[in-house]
Amino acid sequence: MSTRTVIEEALRRLAPRIPPHEFGAVVDHALDSRGLRGAAPETAAWLSLVAYVRHTLTEYDDLLSQGYDQDSARYFVGDDIREVLAAWGVKRTLGEEE
Repeated sequence: MSTRTVIEEALRRLAPRIPPHEFGAVVDHALDSRGLRGAAPETAAWLSLVAYVRHTLTEYDDLLSQGYDQDSARYFVGDDIREVLAAWGVKRTLGEEE
């Protein structure tokens, strides 16, 4: 089974209601990220999903550009991330470091 297929399966389990266009972007990110190359499929899917939501669907990058540090920016967008993940059927809890 290809790496893409395994990550797709993991993402479907993690976020069963993710919209199709978001699904493809998250899988592509997991495959293209150097930091995720050696990760287990579930880990790659999860970290890619959280990063995608953080950077694409929240004000995280705007907060960084305003001078907030990563931890503070992540804190301020945490509820937004959790809301999107819940809408997509994610049951896993967002950790403070994610």
